Amino acid sequence: MGMPSKLKNFNLFNDGISYLGQVPELTLPKLSRKMEDYVAGGMTGPIEVDYVNEKIELDWTAGGLLVDALQQYGAITHNAVQLRFAGAYQRDDSGEVDAVEIVVRGRHKEIEMGNAKMGDKSDHKYKTTCSYYKLTVNGEDIIELDFINGVEVVGGVDRTEEIRRAIGV
Repeated sequence: MGMPSKLKNFNLFNDGISYLGQVPELTLPKLSRKMEDYVAGGMTGPIEVDYVNEKIELDWTAGGLLVDALQQYGAITHNAVQLRFAGAYQRDDSGEVDAVEIVVRGRHKEIEMGNAKMGDKSDHKYKTTCSYYKLTVNGEDIIELDFINGVEVVGGVDRTEEIRRAIGV
């Protein structure tokens, strides 16, 4: 039996700028589908019909002031900010390390600068809403979602290619 890989360390990059030592915590995006119950004549129960992906958000915490990130607030385009999570996951049984990378593009929806109290932590919390998401493990593309271009590639299979072709894109 094997042991799972556990996160041992990570870094966050904002448009190529390393935040090493400046981001103590982040919540990686949750992937979720918009689904709806469907039942019709002859069926003995509902099934969930899959429509589209739900919105993707990356929540992250800066240990203090990051002027370059603050200057991105109110970005005009849906993909103005690129954030890249680089994580090292290691197995306790073999010591093997998996390189996990998540790249998102979007814009900051919320910036919460928190409480200002002398001698206390001054964390700033960011919520970045994303129009692009890509998960890579050990250099292999696992999931790529490009909402604006209708691209959804999972495990190397382009699941929306036929739909794009049918609508002329």
